[in-house]
Amino acid sequence: MEAERRGVERAEREPRGDRRESGADRARSKTRRGGLRTVLLWLRRLALLGVALFGAGCFAFFLVLRHYEHDLPSLDDIKQYDPPQVSRILARDGTLLAEVFIERRTVVGIDAVPQALKLAVLAAEDAEFYEHDGLDYLGMLRALWVNVRSGSMRQGGSTITQQVVKNLLLSQERTFARKCKEVLLARRIEQALSKDEILELYLNHIYLGHGRYGVEEASRYYFGKGVSELGLAEAALLAGLPKGPSIYSPRVDLERSRKRRDWVLEQMGEKGFATAEAVAQARAQRVVLAPAAESMNELAPEVVDEVERLVHAQIGDGFKHGGYSVTTTIDPALQASARAALRKNLDAYAERHKLLPPFTRVQKPKKGDPTPFQGTPEAKGRKVYWAVVTGADDPKGTLALRVGTAEGVVELGRERRYNPKSLPPSRFAEPGALVRVSAVTERGVGPDGVPTRFRLELGPEGALVAIDPRSAEVVALVGGYEAVRGGLDRATFARRQPGSSFKPFVYATALAARKLTPATLIELPAPPTKPGVEPGAPPPPLRARVALAQSVNAAAQWVLRTAGAENVIALARRLGVTSRLEPTDSLALGAYEVTPRELAAAYGAFANGGVYRAPVLVRKIVAPDGRELALAGAPVETRALDEDVTFVLASMLTSVVEEGTAVKARSLGRPVAGKTGTSNDAKDAWFAGFTPDFAAVVWTGYDDAVPLGRGESGAVSALPAFIDFMREAHRGLPARAFGEPAAGIRHARIDPRTGLLAYADEKGTLDEVFLAGSEPTEPAEPPDAGPGDEADAGAAEVPDAGAATALDAGPEVDAPLGEVADERAPDALPRAPAP
Repeated sequence: MEAERRGVERAEREPRGDRRESGADRARSKTRRGGLRTVLLWLRRLALLGVALFGAGCFAFFLVLRHYEHDLPSLDDIKQYDPPQVSRILARDGTLLAEVFIERRTVVGIDAVPQALKLAVLAAEDAEFYEHDGLDYLGMLRALWVNVRSGSMRQGGSTITQQVVKNLLLSQERTFARKCKEVLLARRIEQALSKDEILELYLNHIYLGHGRYGVEEASRYYFGKGVSELGLAEAALLAGLPKGPSIYSPRVDLERSRKRRDWVLEQMGEKGFATAEAVAQARAQRVVLAPAAESMNELAPEVVDEVERLVHAQIGDGFKHGGYSVTTTIDPALQASARAALRKNLDAYAERHKLLPPFTRVQKPKKGDPTPFQGTPEAKGRKVYWAVVTGADDPKGTLALRVGTAEGVVELGRERRYNPKSLPPSRFAEPGALVRVSAVTERGVGPDGVPTRFRLELGPEGALVAIDPRSAEVVALVGGYEAVRGGLDRATFARRQPGSSFKPFVYATALAARKLTPATLIELPAPPTKPGVEPGAPPPPLRARVALAQSVNAAAQWVLRTAGAENVIALARRLGVTSRLEPTDSLALGAYEVTPRELAAAYGAFANGGVYRAPVLVRKIVAPDGRELALAGAPVETRALDEDVTFVLASMLTSVVEEGTAVKARSLGRPVAGKTGTSNDAKDAWFAGFTPDFAAVVWTGYDDAVPLGRGESGAVSALPAFIDFMREAHRGLPARAFGEPAAGIRHARIDPRTGLLAYADEKGTLDEVFLAGSEPTEPAEPPDAGPGDEADAGAAEVPDAGAATALDAGPEVDAPLGEVADERAPDALPRAPAP
């Protein structure tokens, strides 16, 4: 029993032991559960803290955004995108004459941009552009991490949308405030514009180096073609430029630019924007750049300046803001020919008068030699002074000189006209030589206001204007030897005495009044003599045609009195002459100043049957939106002379070429009408003339109106340029006679001695033209002469063509009838023997 009892007790104790072990386990389990609860509790606390911090951050970010939302720029500038663009001035055939701009940009639509360029830009700048909503969040976080580590704003993580915001609406500063605004505006732009519109803004606004903004201007500059014509390799090169235009420009570092292009191509291949084959072919292509654009100033700077004035007067400052296209009437080939003809003519003058280096000191001055200027030269205006050469600096390329009390230099590198052989300063002129100069105020004025830099003014200047008489369009306009923007346009603004080239106005007035015919005999006074000398016999009378051809001054003054000076002025006004004219005897001799353009327009009317139209320089103006603007002040036709009158006048003016003062123009081999002109003391030399195709005027003279010198006249100093230009202008054109009107003209055989109808069986008669009703009706009486004398009698009254220069010499204003001015002038600049 006892054993059984002890067994039971043992059995009962064993379970209790087991239960004690289970309790320990339970205790350990409880401890573990308590630790887990603690961890979970802290995790919950941390989570709550994180949520709180995140909420606080979001709230703070919200407050920051709200803060910067108040002063965000409006999106109107983007929705109504109107950036500065290039305005172009074109010749009549589309040749570019000049570009006017604040920023050199031409806006193009996204449809004009080739797909290759779009994809290349995306590959280089923002491959996910069409996928994101304007912001690259991973890129922004990456940039934030870099900025936090560096302690400054180094990266921006900008998408194309953000770059548009930065370039068009915000500044380029790298600040937190600007970045916040950029983020806000990027989201707004994405909501307001389509992806294509945003990309279009980017492509038109981005800077691509060398002053070019937008892909169109960059394409023209680098490749010489519009953006729509670019291939894949060219597109990739442009797409690589925005990161660093000054670094990756092919005109700066071709090899670096090529490597950048190849990187863009690789990106296109990796992103699936181009096939491997296309990438390989593009990488194999050589970078071919367009030739560097030459200066456009050489062609028509005077035209560009004038067009700017005209267009600005019509549309204001919008022209400089850009986007306009102005097509002028200028023919680029004729413009180049006009410049070449003028320069050749002035260079020939320099040869005649020894105005080319080397210049030497005058050892024994003689009467009439120039003397150095005494005094202080003025910085304003363009006054001309005689300066003394004091030294030379060959390394600097300067000629030192003294102008009165001022010391200055001439930069010979800027004097190609007067130093065609590029002589160094030490060989150009020796110390003591005299040269004509004017101040260069834009490059050198001392602190006392006295100029220190000068330009040479050795030779005369010139102007040439050519007009299509049928349309009054100016086809060529040259205002001086040098072709520079902002220079003096003498063709438009120089008012000079026209001399005898004004005589056609006088003769035309008398013809129109039926007070003169080509056959009218004009009595001439006896030539003036010295006091106490018996006057000689007056010269024989001249027919009006001969008097005009030989430019006889006394005859012109007789015609003026016959026609009436007031009537001549009235005709000049109808022919567009607005310069001051007075009804004095000197009006017949061209004593009142006109501009070459005024004279060219009037002669254009002579060639156009008497119909005057103001000269036209602009054909059309196209606004940035493609609209063609109506031209202000469209020319109105004015019937200045009847057609039959201008036909007779043109016939008389052809005699100037055939037998008068302009016989050199016969070399053109076609009918040419015109008139030489030489002002008082040969200070101005002119030739104004026309054919059925063109009217042209050439003027030569010094800006300060000093005499051109002995032997100079319109036939010598201006006519050669007219001939050279007209030869080029008519190249390939058939020779045409002046068209005779269907009515109002009569032809008659006349006696050259009397201007009456030829008598029976007369020899040596002339066929003359008359206005209907003004032709002679009576025959001439046969002369009382022996056999063989008749021809001599007829020829005696026609001056020899060789006397033309003397007869055409410029008169003194209000000089006695028939007086010929003295053409002598100071001797030319001294010249050393040729090296």
